[in-house]
Amino acid sequence: MQGLMQDYPLTLPHLFSRAERLFFDKVVVTVTAAGKETVTYGDWAERTRRLGGVLDDLGISADGRVATFAWNTARHLELYFAAPCTNRVLHPLNIRLFPEQLVYVANHAEDEVVFVDRSLAKLLWPLLEKFDTVRHVVVMDDGAGEVPDEAPAGKEVHDYEELLAAASPVEFDVRDENQAASMCYTSGTTGNPKGVVYSHRSTFLHTMGVLCAGGLSPTETDRVLPVVPMFHANAWGLAHAAVACGADLIMPGPDLSPKGLAALIESERVTLAAGVPTIWMGVLPELEGRDVSSLRAIPCGGSAVPKALSEAYREKIGLPITQAWGMTETSPVASSGHIKSTLAAELDDEGKAELRTTVGQPLLGVDARIVAVDTGEELPWDGEASGELQVRGPWIASSYYNDPRAPESFTEDGWLRTGDVASIDRHGYIRLRDRTKDVIKSGGEWISSVELENEIMAHPAVAEAAVIGLPHPKWGERPLACVVLREGQQATKEDIVSFLQGRVAKWWLPDDVVFIDSIPKTSVGKFSKKDLRDRFADYTLPTA
Repeated sequence: MQGLMQDYPLTLPHLFSRAERLFFDKVVVTVTAAGKETVTYGDWAERTRRLGGVLDDLGISADGRVATFAWNTARHLELYFAAPCTNRVLHPLNIRLFPEQLVYVANHAEDEVVFVDRSLAKLLWPLLEKFDTVRHVVVMDDGAGEVPDEAPAGKEVHDYEELLAAASPVEFDVRDENQAASMCYTSGTTGNPKGVVYSHRSTFLHTMGVLCAGGLSPTETDRVLPVVPMFHANAWGLAHAAVACGADLIMPGPDLSPKGLAALIESERVTLAAGVPTIWMGVLPELEGRDVSSLRAIPCGGSAVPKALSEAYREKIGLPITQAWGMTETSPVASSGHIKSTLAAELDDEGKAELRTTVGQPLLGVDARIVAVDTGEELPWDGEASGELQVRGPWIASSYYNDPRAPESFTEDGWLRTGDVASIDRHGYIRLRDRTKDVIKSGGEWISSVELENEIMAHPAVAEAAVIGLPHPKWGERPLACVVLREGQQATKEDIVSFLQGRVAKWWLPDDVVFIDSIPKTSVGKFSKKDLRDRFADYTLPTA
């Protein structure tokens, strides 16, 4: 027996028209070099429809890739909907990729047009002559920077506002929920970045997952600050979710300085702010003396949140940082760290703090499992067994775009191999132990570099710490701790090792500690262990 429900396509025009009709009086605030710009959802929607007309006027093909090279702004949000709602494919370019990687992804995706913020034009211009398929460059005036006089031959340069003024608004109509809506490329720490293509259906369902109480859970009453960039992993779905529920959006533009973000949270009465741990490490001291009582949630992801950092926020503002987890391949949010009621009732503050060091439970719609790295055997949810985390669901990638590397990332039965080593407890809370490529194998036993880093960063003198495994003649590998001290603080190797005693197993203690000025970061703000391994490739650990 079949159900008798309508076959209604899950497409982005529904999210757009909902904001246009129901939340026309809510606002998007953008920070620019010239000050704040505020636009209502009603005016934003009219501009977005005109932008759809611009894409028609430029002759962008039916499923043409529309690239962006931009900060988090209202104009970028217009592109987030105008491209997919006119049956094109949005392609945010990660401005922090290496130049050769940017050229690769633009050509691999076959971008036809690039929309660029004026403040980023000088960064983009030297690459344009190598963009084989791009015919149009559209400059968006964000109040800073200069546009070079000429573009390479074959590229037409346009002004965003002039195109918008001359265009007519269009109706949005997408019939096939399975057609591509947008694409993002992985950060490419090894080899070329890989393309992940999101469908309208997957984006719609991911938006609902983010909106759920067990997700990031924005509502119409929120003022959402996505510090996580729109050019990386869909801004964690917050750009779509805020529009869908009618939340005000506070766009930080290019000023991601700790002082600027702290001031923005206070002045705009932000209620939900999302970003990576390195952002919140910098913001914490800037909160001193500020009224940030409007905040109700600080979801954090991208890398493990040290317990000390989350607790420092709880102590300063009464609100801990909570973790979420995901990847470009998971749209990206796949788990979120809410504490369920039965555990909240029985755990003390220390127990809750410890639970917040997990990345939470899988979102509604996501299945998770852990399997033994060596045998592929599925492991129990007992909080002890560790294996590779694998996930599946309607917003999880099934393959990479036009890439022969796809099979190695997916199991024969259709699960995504995340590359994360994790354990899962009986309540379904996922604890990330390490990356499969970063875990340290010492004497046949595993040492979690992530857990060791988090314990080191609990030391009051330590700002950041990254741990890598180096060859050892007896144990195969042993840990080297790379430590950045807080300004004005001092510590020795002995201080760090002594601090760790009793906090980790004795055989986990690093064989050596080196103090460095800064830890290299990837394009999305994660510690770059690859760069550290290259830097210390010839370093010899003490053996005595």
